[in-house]
Amino acid sequence: MCGIVGYIGDKNATPIILGGLKKLEYRGYDSAGIAVIEDGCIELRRDVGKLTNLETLVKEEPLSGTIGIGHTRWATHGAPSAKNAHPHVGETGKVVIVHNGIVENYLELKEELEAEGAKFNSETDTETIVHLIERNLGSTGTLEEAVRQSLLRIKGAHGIVVISSLEPDKIIAARIGNAGGVVIGYGEGENFVASDIPALMEYTRRMSFLESHQMAIVTKEDVHIKTLDGKEINPRVDTIAWDPVAAEKGNYRHFMQKEIHEQVRSLTDTLSGRVDFEKNQINLMTLNLTAEKARAIQKIVITACGTAYHAGLVGKTMIEEMSRIPVEVDIASEFRYRDPIIDEKTCVISISQSGETADTLAAMDEARKKGAMVLSIVNAIGSQAMRVADGYISMQVGPEIGVASTKAFTAPLVDLYMLAIYLGDLRGTLSEEKKFQYVHDLRIIPELAGECIRREESVKKVAEAIKDIRNILYLGRGINMPIAYEGALKLKEISYIHAEAYPAGEMKHGPIALIDKEMPVLAIMPKDQWYEKMLSQVEQAKARGGMLILVASDGDENAKNLGDHILWIPDAPWLLMPVFTSIPLQMLAYHIAAIRGLDVDQPRNLAKSVTVE
Repeated sequence: MCGIVGYIGDKNATPIILGGLKKLEYRGYDSAGIAVIEDGCIELRRDVGKLTNLETLVKEEPLSGTIGIGHTRWATHGAPSAKNAHPHVGETGKVVIVHNGIVENYLELKEELEAEGAKFNSETDTETIVHLIERNLGSTGTLEEAVRQSLLRIKGAHGIVVISSLEPDKIIAARIGNAGGVVIGYGEGENFVASDIPALMEYTRRMSFLESHQMAIVTKEDVHIKTLDGKEINPRVDTIAWDPVAAEKGNYRHFMQKEIHEQVRSLTDTLSGRVDFEKNQINLMTLNLTAEKARAIQKIVITACGTAYHAGLVGKTMIEEMSRIPVEVDIASEFRYRDPIIDEKTCVISISQSGETADTLAAMDEARKKGAMVLSIVNAIGSQAMRVADGYISMQVGPEIGVASTKAFTAPLVDLYMLAIYLGDLRGTLSEEKKFQYVHDLRIIPELAGECIRREESVKKVAEAIKDIRNILYLGRGINMPIAYEGALKLKEISYIHAEAYPAGEMKHGPIALIDKEMPVLAIMPKDQWYEKMLSQVEQAKARGGMLILVASDGDENAKNLGDHILWIPDAPWLLMPVFTSIPLQMLAYHIAAIRGLDVDQPRNLAKSVTVE
C-alpha cells in the first residue's frame, strides 16, 4: 500500500523523491514525509493528508541534500498524523527509516526497548525498527550489520529503507516476505530505491527487484545485493519498456477514464505474441507447461482478491468448457486458513495486477508447501507473484494508476480464455473445429471493445439519470454472473453507493423482497444461452415497480420494451461476452462518481496494492 522512494547521487534529492512519490499516489495513503541528509544532519518534513500538503511544507521550510528517502503512509498502527507519518528518526537523530508492512511482534519489542530506556515519539510499529537499528549500530559499528541484526528480530513481512548521517554515502534497502516490492534503479553516478516501478521511470529503465530476505547496499556508484546472512547475490537487471508518458493522464479527466479508453490497446497487447491465427495456435511459453504436465492436472484452483477474484470466476467457466478440468475459485485471504485439499496433481493459478498482493502471495506459498503447481497471471513485470511462480502470463496492459481496476480486469479475462484453449489443446480435449473457432474469435476483441467505448456518451446519460440513487441491485447469470459482482464492486469503490450483486436465479430466494420503486435493478442480459432465464427475472423485477437498467445486445426488442435505461453492447461469442458486458459498467460507475464530484482515482479507504492483511 505505502509508497517508498530513495535517491543517492549528486543532484538535489528532494524534487526527485517528491516526484517519485507523486507517481505512487495511486497506492492510496493518508500522510507523507521526506528525510534528507543535509550538512551532515538528517532533515525531516512530514504532514498528514495529500502529498500537496507536504510539498507546501517543503516550500515553506526547504531542505536539500544528495541522499534522501520519502514515504506515503497508509495507517496501520496509530491514526493518520504528522507524528505517525514516515520517515521515522531514532533517538540519536542519526538514523531514519521508511517502512512497508506490519511488525507482528511490535508490542513485545516495544516493551523490551522501553525497558532499556527507549523513548517512543509515535504510535507506530515502525519506530521499533529504527530503535533496534540504533541499538545494534552501537554494538556492530556498521549500518549494514545493524540493519541486518535488526531485521532478524522482527516478525512479519516488510520492505524497509534506511539512511544514516553516520554513513551518508549509502542507502540500505531490504525485503522480508511479501510486504510490497523493493525496486533498485540504476543510473549514471546516481541510484534509486522505490516500492514500485512508476516512481523511477522518469530517471531510469534499468532495475532489479529484491527477493525476500535480501538486502541492497546502494551508493551513488554501486549496488551490492546480499542475503540477510551475508551471501553476495549477482542481481538480474531488467530493462523496463514502459513509457513514462503512459503514467500521465493526458487529456483525460481521471486516470480511470484514461484506462477505460486504453482497453482497446491493452487487449491488443495482451493478444500480442500469444496468438498465431495462421497456425491456429495459442503460445503461452512463459507458463512452462508441457502436454505431460497439463494432462497430469486433475484440479485447478484459482486464488485472487477483489476484481481479480471476479476474473477468476469467469475463468472457471472458460477453463471447464474448453479443457474439461474441474476448477475451484477461492478468495485468497481465506485460502490458507482452511487447510485446502490440494496436492501435486493440483494447479493453483493466482491472479494479481500488482503481483504484490499479500493474501495472494500467501496463497501461492501455501500451494507450494502442499506440492501444487503454481502459476500466476500478473501485470507488474518482475513482481513477486511473477518470480515465485512455476510459470506466468503477463497481462501486458502497462501501468494502471486508478485504484478501481479496469484494463487489468478485462486483460486477464482474455488471458484466462487463451489459457483455456492452451490447456484444452495440450490435453487433447478440443477438436480442431472448436479450437479454430475459439482462436478465430479472438480477432474481434479489440474492435468490439472499441465499439463499447465509443458508446460512452450514452452511458454518461444513464449515469446522469441515476446519479442520486442510494442503493442498487445487480443481477447476472452464467458466465456474466461474476460481471454483476464486478459491476457492483466498481460502483461501491468509487461512488460510495450501496450496491449488491446476486446470481439472477437467486432473486426469488430473498433479494426480490427489496425490489420496489426505490430499488433500481441492473440486469446483464446479452443474447446468450441464459437469455430466456434472465428475461424472466427482469420481467419479475419490472412487475414489482423496480427501475430497470439493462445491459443488452444490440437490437433486443424485449430490452427496449422493458428497460428504463439500456446500456447497449455489440453481439459477441458467449465465452468472450464478459469482456464487453464489463466495459459499460466500468463507464457507468466512473461517470456517476465523476458527476458526484468524488475522487475517482483515489477513493477513500482504498489502496491500489494491498500489501498487508
